[in-house]
Amino acid sequence: MRNALVESVLAWHAALNSADVERVLSLSTDDVEVGGPRGSGHGADLLRDWVARAGVHLESGRVFARGEVVVVEQSARWPSPNGKLADPQTVASVFRVQNGLVSSTVRYPDLASALEAAGLSISDESVPSPSPS
Repeated sequence: MRNALVESVLAWHAALNSADVERVLSLSTDDVEVGGPRGSGHGADLLRDWVARAGVHLESGRVFARGEVVVVEQSARWPSPNGKLADPQTVASVFRVQNGLVSSTVRYPDLASALEAAGLSISDESVPSPSPS
């Protein structure tokens, strides 16, 4: 069964994929860290701008969790110049969760990098919850 931290991160993904900026913000701390290959920053305004600008769609794959840290392997698709989503790229993100809210999300180029940055290993893989009947 997945824990509450993992469920918070998956809810955050769902809100991002539906471009529901207000829901993403409600699932994040006010001083949320947003990071990736171009660096990182903090705050709800930065997150709001990123969600509106990036247009990314993240399909969750394998999930790893320990303590307040969750790593998610993702199939990421960004809009291409023609407005359609480009071919998927596999990336991974490290999430930190405090009191049920995402306090940090930092994207890495691959699962190994994300696990190393988070101090997690393959043994921290989360067992998926059963599908609802």
